[in-house]
Amino acid sequence: MEKCREKREWGEKVSRLGGMVRIEKVLTDKVAPGWKEKKVQGEEKARGEGKASGEKRSQGKERVSKGGGRGFRRGRGEGQDREEQLSKDQGKGRVDKERVEELGWVEEHGRNKAGKQREEQTPGEKKGRGQGKGRGVGKVWAQDPEKGEARYRTRYQGSSHVARCPAMYPAGPAWPKLRVLRAMWALLAVLLAPGRLWAKEDIQECIWHVVLIKFEAVGEEGRSDRFFDLEPLETLDSVFSLLVDAPTDQNEKYLGFPYYLKINYSCGGESSEAQVRKGHLTGLKPLVLVTFQSPVNFHRWKIEQLQIQMEGAPFRSKERCNAEEVCAMSWYTPMPIKNGSVVMYVDVSSNGLGPFIQNKRFHVNINGFLQKQQDNTLQFTVGNEIFNLIPRYFINVPSRPLWHTVGQTPVLILGGIPDEKSVLLTDTSFTDFFLVELNIDSCWVGSFYCPQASFTATIYDAIATESTLFIRQNQLVYYFTGTYVTLHESNQGSGSWVRVLANECIKKLCPVYAHSNGSEYVMALTTGKREGYVHFGTITVGNYLAILYTIPEFIPDARGLEFLMLLGTESHTTFLMVPKGMFYNQYSNLLYIWGNFLLQSYNYENFIYLADFPKEQSIKYLVNSFRGDMAIVTETEEIWYLLEGSYRMYKLFPSRGWEVHINLQVMHQSSVYTPNETMVTLFYEDTKLYQLVYLMKNQQGQLVKRHVPVEQLLMYQQLSNHYFFERQGSHLTLSFTNFCPFSVMRLRDLPNPQVYSRQERYQARPPRVVEPSGFHSENSLAVYQGLVYYLLCLHSEYHKVDAWRGPGLVRGGPYADPVHDSTWRWSNKKQDQDYYFYLASNSQSPGNVYIDMASYEKIYDLKADYELPERIFLDKGTSYVFSVFLSVGGQSLEFTPERVLTSEELKSTVDLGVVLADPGCIEAVVRQKFLINRNSVLFRVTLSDKRSCFDQGLSGHHLLETSMLLKVAGAVGHCFQNTHQGPRMQGNLMVPVLIGCPPGKRLAFDITYTLQYNRLQNKHYFDCVRVDPEMPCFLFRDVFYPFFLIQDLVTGDSGSFQGSYVLKVVGGGPTLDTIREYSEEEIYRFNSPLDKTHSLIWTTKNTTTTKDSAFNIMSHQSLGIEWLCLENSPCYDTIPHTIFAPEFFFKVLVSNRGVDKSTYCDYQLIFLLHIHGLPLSAKRAFFILMVSSSVFIGLVTLYIIFCLLLPVMVKAWNSLRWKINNIIMSESYYTYTSPSRNCSGTSETRSTVSSRVGSSDSSKVAEANQRAPEQTWKKKPLVT
Repeated sequence: MEKCREKREWGEKVSRLGGMVRIEKVLTDKVAPGWKEKKVQGEEKARGEGKASGEKRSQGKERVSKGGGRGFRRGRGEGQDREEQLSKDQGKGRVDKERVEELGWVEEHGRNKAGKQREEQTPGEKKGRGQGKGRGVGKVWAQDPEKGEARYRTRYQGSSHVARCPAMYPAGPAWPKLRVLRAMWALLAVLLAPGRLWAKEDIQECIWHVVLIKFEAVGEEGRSDRFFDLEPLETLDSVFSLLVDAPTDQNEKYLGFPYYLKINYSCGGESSEAQVRKGHLTGLKPLVLVTFQSPVNFHRWKIEQLQIQMEGAPFRSKERCNAEEVCAMSWYTPMPIKNGSVVMYVDVSSNGLGPFIQNKRFHVNINGFLQKQQDNTLQFTVGNEIFNLIPRYFINVPSRPLWHTVGQTPVLILGGIPDEKSVLLTDTSFTDFFLVELNIDSCWVGSFYCPQASFTATIYDAIATESTLFIRQNQLVYYFTGTYVTLHESNQGSGSWVRVLANECIKKLCPVYAHSNGSEYVMALTTGKREGYVHFGTITVGNYLAILYTIPEFIPDARGLEFLMLLGTESHTTFLMVPKGMFYNQYSNLLYIWGNFLLQSYNYENFIYLADFPKEQSIKYLVNSFRGDMAIVTETEEIWYLLEGSYRMYKLFPSRGWEVHINLQVMHQSSVYTPNETMVTLFYEDTKLYQLVYLMKNQQGQLVKRHVPVEQLLMYQQLSNHYFFERQGSHLTLSFTNFCPFSVMRLRDLPNPQVYSRQERYQARPPRVVEPSGFHSENSLAVYQGLVYYLLCLHSEYHKVDAWRGPGLVRGGPYADPVHDSTWRWSNKKQDQDYYFYLASNSQSPGNVYIDMASYEKIYDLKADYELPERIFLDKGTSYVFSVFLSVGGQSLEFTPERVLTSEELKSTVDLGVVLADPGCIEAVVRQKFLINRNSVLFRVTLSDKRSCFDQGLSGHHLLETSMLLKVAGAVGHCFQNTHQGPRMQGNLMVPVLIGCPPGKRLAFDITYTLQYNRLQNKHYFDCVRVDPEMPCFLFRDVFYPFFLIQDLVTGDSGSFQGSYVLKVVGGGPTLDTIREYSEEEIYRFNSPLDKTHSLIWTTKNTTTTKDSAFNIMSHQSLGIEWLCLENSPCYDTIPHTIFAPEFFFKVLVSNRGVDKSTYCDYQLIFLLHIHGLPLSAKRAFFILMVSSSVFIGLVTLYIIFCLLLPVMVKAWNSLRWKINNIIMSESYYTYTSPSRNCSGTSETRSTVSSRVGSSDSSKVAEANQRAPEQTWKKKPLVT
């Protein structure tokens, strides 16, 4: 279809009124010295590097195509036609009078009087021989070897003349006498130039700068640190202790991260300090979005796509300043760290105020191959750093591929330095880098079984994975594991390089770009006696490769086609096929086999030969963006480009588009382009193509990373290949042919991206400072650190859903919280936010900082940014629906009435196709709607899962990787959209699709609704005596109705689980401290309805069971659970520890694996269930009854006996006491009435008086006793 469209564009009838001039080019071997007009009678198709492999000459006269026109044969190479190189002589670009007169003659005598076409011939016309690689001829060019000038033939109403003009350059010299050509060159230069070349741009180009600094180095200028220290800071307590009246918890221990991100920017023509001050005063604030890359090992770490968005806090430099307020300043944000992630992307954007600054992404990765020495200096653990980049390391050294696990590698490694055991290391994707000499023994062992022709110290193969580096030197293979606490939870890395496969002769290390099953892989190819063995992964197990396809011996003959399906019946050339490598894209299922050819296959059986690649070249390596783009590097350092899903290849370097780009960069005085440069490697980063280039400028070498503008190069080539003259009034104007079938392409009706991209995002703005200038202090930045750390801790704790508490259990969230948000507990402090705001408004905030609770939250409502998400996750039967709007018409800014196209014309003009990598797993439905009044078509695309290619898996585990490719017919290499970041290719959109259980989904016990429903069904609810609000109790004799929630941690949605599940009691104990795990045999006996050992713990009235009838299948409509605790179950005959009824804690496992057909998710939930009121066994109950009865009867008997004998015993006791008192009184009487006669008179007198008194008292007592003898026990005896 694209060919037909090209023919239609070029074959339109020439209007006599329009006065169009078409240009055709050809290269001639010979040019007459007199520069006379020559007739080109034939054209030769040349294939190869400047030599023609065959000739097909076309005899006859030239003519202007009419009506449908005569199609031309599209060439290979740069764009649609293989263009030829122009003259390199820049010093002879003048135009003589003869040439101007020739062109003037064309304008005056373009038509004869009859108005018919006529052909102009001159006697000296000769045949032209094509010298380039192109097979088709769209324009005819000639070159003057003496003047370095190029000629072109113009076709105008039957006249064919050859005019001379200088070789084409982006901005040619002024031609005072040739206004038409001067206008052509000026217009071409304007169209090709990315900005104004003749004046200073109105908007200066500003770029962000981000460096990493230590916590204690904030405010220091010129400081930059490496990312290796991962220990959290514990020095924030003194800062947070001051925040009494603030939404912080004084009982919480706040920690901080060890690094800050220091942010500023610079613009051309003005100093950085002045620009930053200006931006701050105009309200500029950098917005920083940190994205944590998920780890490879999902068995250890939870798979999640996490982001945190922060805002830069302005901080004055600590350097000496003479100004009153500020001289130098920067913005700072914490650099957060997350367990399981070693690769972080930092995206910096503007808040929309101040100068215009383009968004920029930075790679801030953890370097686990650094260690601190005793003198606080850093040293590499893999070797010694070399600070001198010797030119011989790079000049004239072939480029080599950069091998690593895509998207997972924090430190990249690049070898290939000749005769040196040194490599390039980088943790910022070559924004900066280090040259390190490795600490390896460099031994060389050659043998009969492992022949080695020579020894070299060069590190030929180097592969980087998430935490380990692999290298090959000669036939020896080494690896080194870095120190990554966030991955391995230990500080133990490799102390030295470890040699592996010591008994194998390795000739090649090969990378596996994608990880799978929680692991990374490396392949080692052997030679010698074990030739053909391939070692995978741990490089300990060898296997043979299966034969997928037998490559033909010779390169097929495509006969001018873009591609050729290899069926075995095609003819072949005499060029041998020399395969050199393979590449597989797991998303598109495309397998490439390459050498001096390029084959591709979607099913490993049927291969397609791409004929655009010249068989004279040989591919050295290729790189893929895994988003539909692929770049190829040949042995001669040519760069080719291929868009997956198409068969057309484009030569980027060397090419005419590259020359135009280089010339424009020279005009802009770019520092990353020099005439003397060597490409070191080529790689993709964030879907953009980059070069690592060694530049030589003024005898100084420099290694730089620069962007390869693929879209600009393709656009330059298209514009330089397809232009023509069009008469407007009395003069000619330059016009360009637009092969793009549409003028506008937009994506519409995009759903919110988080549902499909599974991207979680938090927001954390800095606390507000009370200082009028708005600058932060070290304490306020420390508060910012602590709050961000605390926010991520809340996220981590909320995601722990595997268990509750007890032996081996961690307190987490199997019980659904009342609010489905990780920050809801902290957000409870919002009730006092008005008070905190009042303090801040009156400058009374503690610590001079005000913490706004609304600034720390999780974002659930991200909107689509008019583009497809980075990836799409599809659960079972789910769909992704969006619309593509295509408009047909001119792109001029001036109003020009256009003809309204009919629906049939629109249908034949634009068409949208969808290419699915796995059509058996996903399907796409496209519905089109014609908007005739707008000359547009709206395509409604529905991408759905077919419920057939995935079983069940844990959240984020073992996902099926596939892709969807949207392709507008005829748009490949033709359609570009101009943006403020440069042109962007349109018409092809490739999106990875991941089928399975999406990350961020979990099953939770809905305790709130369970309590409500159980109270409703059982008509009552009795909690435990000791109430635990986080673990309510359920009564044993009540029917238990459990309910569960499906919580989406990404979108915040929470709904009732409607699927089926199996419930098992997998552990338990009478107390939390005595909970134990049950064995598989015990789990079967305690839960299976088939159990015959009287061991069941529970039962249900549901009759649905698993296929083997081993377990009951439950759902939200089940009839509930009845607790049994039979005699052989662990909860039978539980001994109560108090006077209250026995209790038991059941450890319950809920899983939907194998029984739920509504989702791909294998939900597994373990939680504790507290049951009280358990019954006792019959024997123990009878024993307790007997003992209790006996004790009761005994107590009653004793009570009766006591009540009957009490009066008698009291009377006897009283009588006894009376007698004792009498005896005591009698003895006292006789003792005092018999005094000693030897006593003195005084004593005698006293004794006589005492006796009288005593005698008198005794007589009174005796009389009283005679009157009331029965009451004597109540009176006290007298003691003398």
